Amino acid sequence: MRDFDTWLSTMRNCINKYSFYVDFDKVHKNVDSIKIELNILNSLIASQNIERDFKNLLSRYPEVLKCIPILLAVRDYEIYAQDDRGAFLFDFKKLKYSVDDYIYFMKKTGLFDLLSAHKINNLVDYITGVEVGLDSNGRKNRGGHQMEELVEMFIKKTGVEYYKEMYLDEIEEKWKISLDSISGGGTSTKRFDFVVKTFDYIYLIETNFYSTGGSKLNEIARSFKMLTEEVSEISGVKFMWITDGKGWESAKGNLKETFCILDRLYNLNDLENGILFKEFLKKRI
Repeated sequence: MRDFDTWLSTMRNCINKYSFYVDFDKVHKNVDSIKIELNILNSLIASQNIERDFKNLLSRYPEVLKCIPILLAVRDYEIYAQDDRGAFLFDFKKLKYSVDDYIYFMKKTGLFDLLSAHKINNLVDYITGVEVGLDSNGRKNRGGHQMEELVEMFIKKTGVEYYKEMYLDEIEEKWKISLDSISGGGTSTKRFDFVVKTFDYIYLIETNFYSTGGSKLNEIARSFKMLTEEVSEISGVKFMWITDGKGWESAKGNLKETFCILDRLYNLNDLENGILFKEFLKKRI
């Protein structure tokens, strides 16, 4: 018999991988796509007459205009700005306004001062830093997939047949089984994170990680408790829930209820101790 409190104590605070913090491949790709234009704009650094030089630059190399938004850490080609002079939606795909308007924009946003005062030495390096900062916004999306990626790594090690993100109707069609007790007679469009097919069983697997608590966790624990009961009615099918995160401390009451009826409720510590090998590679008695 497993002890719930002991199991809960092995939940971890974080699962961030080395690649979580910055996607440098994406950063370098974005910088490389405008590197030529950035090097042309480098000629404005320490300029003694930056308005004149900027005007001459645009007349010869109008394509550098597309680099200006990213100098302000903006990915869009259109930037809205207003002051007592009026409101403008500046277009940086092409010279939509007069050069003087763009000069005004560069002055008011501080970009001319950044360049002419030699506060930076190289725009390629500067934009690399900007891209690193912008990429931090992608951490939320990367974090949402980390638990699935970790679980998949452990599933792969067992060598079993598995599928990612399968819907109920796909499972029924592939193995000619009825999942009516889960689907509500075919009305549900539920999708499982993983489906594993072993010699004896089909495993329906859900995964998640919660570093912080909240009422949502109580809902999830209750819904998976119900799912456990529904799957128990289907011969040859097992439900497995792999979850982790210190957030469960705030919802341990509901989680314990599910723990008591779901033999296959695991966390990453269980996976590291080889539970999937024991589960998937055993034969039905």
